[in-house]
Amino acid sequence: MTKPVLISFKLCPFVQRSVINLLEKKVDYDIKYIDLANKPDWFLKISPFGKVPVLQVGDDVIFESAVINEYLDETSAPALHPSNPIQKAKHRSWTEFASALLVDQYGWTMAKEKTDSDKKREELISKFKILEAGLPSPVGQTLYFAGDKMHLVDTAFAPFFMRLQFLSDHKSDLNLLKDFPKIQKWSETLLSLPSVKNSVLPEVPKEYIEFIKAHHSWMGGIL
Repeated sequence: MTKPVLISFKLCPFVQRSVINLLEKKVDYDIKYIDLANKPDWFLKISPFGKVPVLQVGDDVIFESAVINEYLDETSAPALHPSNPIQKAKHRSWTEFASALLVDQYGWTMAKEKTDSDKKREELISKFKILEAGLPSPVGQTLYFAGDKMHLVDTAFAPFFMRLQFLSDHKSDLNLLKDFPKIQKWSETLLSLPSVKNSVLPEVPKEYIEFIKAHHSWMGGIL
């Protein structure tokens, strides 16, 4: 396999999904960081949407995190998707649910008014109730989406959980998981994994909080 190059923005949770996948599979890769506020011309030429992640494999370019991760799962072991077609399809469906959570999380942190932030918080809580009801029971001290091992769908949720942790570490009353024991255990399991811990640079927790503050959102004012 040609050594892939992942194009990234340090704070992007969708890039982080691909990094976790690469680390889980122990794929040798390079990573290039860009500033999304000042996108270089070479990047705009290879990214049709002007978004990250983009994966370069030789002369070929793949964009969109879900597609990148599907490609990686098909070309490098171990496979993180279930082999059963219906289970694989269900995991893909819940990956979309994880993306919706990330969108709500962004809206929650970026809302200019408290009322709008509170509305997004309630939307997150409503989704947590659905998610909590569908999770299995823990296996010993761990909990994954589908039992006792990591799947590709877990890599989709891990960046969301990490950002919740950044927020609650900074301000304890931003912990949204305290009433959802299964999700809390799942989050703890994923955030303890080396592939997740090493999927962001050391400065990312601080820069994530600074990013929220810089946008003059309501939450930025209380952090």
